[in-house]
Amino acid sequence: MEKPKVKEKGIPFNLEKEIEYADSSVVSKTLLNSLAGTVTLFSFDAGQGLSEHTAPFDAMVYLLDGEARITIGGNPQKVSSGEMLIMPASVPHALFAEKPFKMLLVMIRGKQE
Repeated sequence: MEKPKVKEKGIPFNLEKEIEYADSSVVSKTLLNSLAGTVTLFSFDAGQGLSEHTAPFDAMVYLLDGEARITIGGNPQKVSSGEMLIMPASVPHALFAEKPFKMLLVMIRGKQE
């Protein structure tokens, strides 16, 4: 199995152009992965999503394009391009694309404040 290509450090790049939409799919691309945490790009085609789950750490979502419905602890939120939210650790959350969207997910592992 081929190891994922890591972004070259010190070279600028455009997040929105770094990942494409795929018909009826969710696409992910890890940009950074370390003991400290992960930074991952996602694209969701309309009608796609991630079912309810929990994470052991807070996770920050920043929408690069489109619009998402993100449900946290049973409360749905509409998140649009240019907006972000923080999904709290250990609280069930789910994501759904009523329209296609791209997002950056940042998860920092470690002690929660």
